[in-house]
Amino acid sequence: MTENFDVVVIGAGPAGYVAAIRAAQLKQKVAIVDKQWLGGVCLNVGCIPSKSLLKNAEVAHTLRERGKDFGFSFENLKLDYSVAVKRSRQNSDRLTKGVGFLMRKNNIAVFMGEARLTKPTAVTVTDKDGKTTELNAKNIIVATGASAAAPAAWKVDGEKVVTYREAILQEKLPKSVIVIGSGAIGVEFSTVWNAYGVDVTIVEMLPRLVPLEDEEISKELEKEFKKRGIKSLTGHKVESVEATKTGVKVVVSAGTSTSLSAGGKQTTLEAEQALVAIGFRPNSKGLGLEEVGVKINERGFVEINEKMQTSVPNIYAIGDVTGKLMLAHVGSAMGIVAAEVIAGVETVTLDYEMMPRATYCQPQIASFGLTEAQAKERGYNIKIGRFPFQANGKALGLGDYGGFVKIVVDEKYGEILGAHMIGPEVTELLPELTLARMMELTPHEIARNVHAHPTLSEVLMEAAHGAAGSPIHI
Repeated sequence: MTENFDVVVIGAGPAGYVAAIRAAQLKQKVAIVDKQWLGGVCLNVGCIPSKSLLKNAEVAHTLRERGKDFGFSFENLKLDYSVAVKRSRQNSDRLTKGVGFLMRKNNIAVFMGEARLTKPTAVTVTDKDGKTTELNAKNIIVATGASAAAPAAWKVDGEKVVTYREAILQEKLPKSVIVIGSGAIGVEFSTVWNAYGVDVTIVEMLPRLVPLEDEEISKELEKEFKKRGIKSLTGHKVESVEATKTGVKVVVSAGTSTSLSAGGKQTTLEAEQALVAIGFRPNSKGLGLEEVGVKINERGFVEINEKMQTSVPNIYAIGDVTGKLMLAHVGSAMGIVAAEVIAGVETVTLDYEMMPRATYCQPQIASFGLTEAQAKERGYNIKIGRFPFQANGKALGLGDYGGFVKIVVDEKYGEILGAHMIGPEVTELLPELTLARMMELTPHEIARNVHAHPTLSEVLMEAAHGAAGSPIHI
């Protein structure tokens, strides 16, 4: 069977399904192909269910550790983690059904199966029963995402040594866990498990937690994690991971940081489970990309230009498979650009360095743009606007007042170069600053924008006052 389309999208995650919708809105005849599920990793086993678990973790932490602060006391507090997982699955299912509805609403043909390019204008889809369908396409958008990376020697078995996929679905908590890697996945799962009483140790090869964030953010997170009882071994390399009869044995060696052991000395850690959260590899193999002329770099990422075009002009790539910035919202933005380029309408050029980044550990982290160190390295004379949540009335009322907002500003022109936040709901505060950057506003204009009181957003105003002169309330 052969069908003809203007656009065929391979991959139905946040990059792919958004590209398909935008293309359909622009009067293209669209098909979307996925081998497993609508909504991709994000909606099914990533962003969405993890946020449900994190909300449960927030409540659990309050009940277990902070009841006295709020006047609660319990004689026999029972926390059922399996209910948290079931709630996360319900939320995930609701949204994936929503994606199915959007496909129907926009007349997008959905094909479930393995996709392979047979030529630059043709995709073969093989379903689970082995039946094949040929899709002829004027344009193809590759949005196949990425998978968790783990050295083969570590033998991920899905029980004792797990990735985020197994971790997010398991209903039974480990008594103890070693989290390898302190990026978003590592610190978010550490937050969830610690809130339910699991003994958590994070091992990070680089000198600090969340190593891509501003250094002050890393220090604040490590301080807050220590208060919660989460142990951090930074500057430690994992030498081996081995499943045992009772759990896992992880051998680590100290590196360059001021960590718990020194001089390259090896330490053996034992726990019931290990979570491997060291990064991702692109899902670019087995698609026939190279055979039809699409250039892939040495790390397996598909190379694209600012229009999302690959080395074959009618084949586009978006999202994690490109390695530009492996975040769902960035993939969605890339998908919109690709669809608009194909349709020949006006679009934008994405600045990946200025994209918002959000990490939902407790306390939350949100950032964009240059860190203080990066700005200095690039030769900027900078001013820093900083304000703590401890001086904010709403944060005090919430009983959640750790952290701060930090804005990095070019002294010469007042240009916002970046912002770095840690504290309550900072992921919700970030858009004001990214919008200000996009519209070329300065801290002076943010400071003069009247913010409602009492709100957490007043911390942005105060930090902007700090960058423009001095804060009011400190």
